[in-house]
Amino acid sequence: MQLSPHFSLAELTVTNTGLPNVPSGVRKDRLYLLADRMEKVRSILGDSPIKITSGYRSPAVNKRVGGVANSDHMSGHVCDFQAPGFGTPYEICKEIILSGLKFDQLICEKGVWVHISFAPRMRQQVLTLPVNSKKYLSGLHK
Repeated sequence: MQLSPHFSLAELTVTNTGLPNVPSGVRKDRLYLLADRMEKVRSILGDSPIKITSGYRSPAVNKRVGGVANSDHMSGHVCDFQAPGFGTPYEICKEIILSGLKFDQLICEKGVWVHISFAPRMRQQVLTLPVNSKKYLSGLHK
């Protein structure tokens, strides 16, 4: 089921845990909004294809992958992604910040993927999780 021109429900609920990961009700509705916002991200990145690595997570999936208990992944507001045709996660985050796009949280995760949340708080919080670290740094760092 397509949620937007470039994003499907399957992409935004992908999991390799083998556990059911089917959003219902309001969470499914939020995935339509998330897909729309990711279309904006795609546009900011020069229409580079985006690979979603994690989107919605059921509580069981979130627990299995070691997500925090209050993860926005469970609410349908978040996805982790890569856009290799555009550049590194650092370059992606930098471009999103420069665009002025409103978001709740943007994290450059270990130089491997980007985490973006569109939770209603819209704090514009930017963090970096360096390679081989469990400590988040405030701001965008190489």
